[in-house]
Amino acid sequence: MVEAPIPKKPEGAEELENQGLGELVRALHEHTDPQVRQYAAYLLGKAKNPRAVQPLVESLADFDKSVREQAMLALSSIGKAAVGSLAEAMKEPKWETRYRAAEALGKIADEKAVKPLIAGLRDSRDHVRYMAAKSLHEIGDSDAVEPLIILLKDENTYVRTMAVHALGALGGKTMKAALTKALESEENEKVKAAITSALG
Repeated sequence: MVEAPIPKKPEGAEELENQGLGELVRALHEHTDPQVRQYAAYLLGKAKNPRAVQPLVESLADFDKSVREQAMLALSSIGKAAVGSLAEAMKEPKWETRYRAAEALGKIADEKAVKPLIAGLRDSRDHVRYMAAKSLHEIGDSDAVEPLIILLKDENTYVRTMAVHALGALGGKTMKAALTKALESEENEKVKAAITSALG
């Protein structure tokens, strides 16, 4: 379980700290100041109330990056109770939501996060594929080996590099054979260096 760092306190922070769940959710969704929304997300994560999961998942689509990040950290703090909703969020139309959902699933590192993250490896957005690979690297489940091997041919060099790191951490003969083959056709120097390092 992840303890989120305390964000900068907005004006009226003390008042927010004394609010119940309903008022915090209202501040999270309706306040015009992103700093207040961010702090509300932090407080909801600190309370670890499963009833805050859905409102926080909705805030993964906030137009402010700091609010999206704080909502992700709050969901990570709540932990296993958030996994089901985060798995559903991996199907949301906004790529920012899918990206942050994948990040939270990696931090929670529950075995139920593996399947939605493997699905995330096939996402149309490279940011999401990257984060899904990173999160699978953190969880380290052997079911991810074959789907990660497919990413060794991804068009995005960052995605390929993260797939290499994840496969290197998982180990095994299949991984070695796949990375050895990938090294023969890889043209990017950074990805080649990552493969060489993973092969040891």
